[in-house]
Amino acid sequence: MTVTLANRQRKIQLAVPWLRRFTSTALVYCLEHSDDGRFALRALPELDVAIVSDRVIARVHQQFMNIPGPTDVITFAHGEIVMSAQTASAHAGEQGHTVEKELALYTVHGMLHLNGFEDTTSEEAARMHRVQDRIWRQCLDELPPPTAS
Repeated sequence: MTVTLANRQRKIQLAVPWLRRFTSTALVYCLEHSDDGRFALRALPELDVAIVSDRVIARVHQQFMNIPGPTDVITFAHGEIVMSAQTASAHAGEQGHTVEKELALYTVHGMLHLNGFEDTTSEEAARMHRVQDRIWRQCLDELPPPTAS
């Protein structure tokens, strides 16, 4: 599988090389977890991760989900994950960690969606978040994040 991560925004400074390494590391773990048993992530020829601005993700959110306003991450079944750097920066500040760690979390979240995890009900969300947090922490242990953006 070809994996690409592109920073398509300029407002938030990011450690893009670290995010690329994190994405490759997380993929190995996410490939092993499927909530629907189909392991659809394994069948994808490529995984494209795009980091965009709130303005861009709001447009994607409206166009494809008919929901106005920005969001953190949107995943498309064909293997594209779109994430907002500005939303990640705001959430990272609330959580007391770097924007890179927040974007890393969104990356794992998106990959798990591709592998059949859903978060529309509280039960689904709880199950997904347990797996997501375990993978995220395991990857952060293996690949310590940059200390500042």
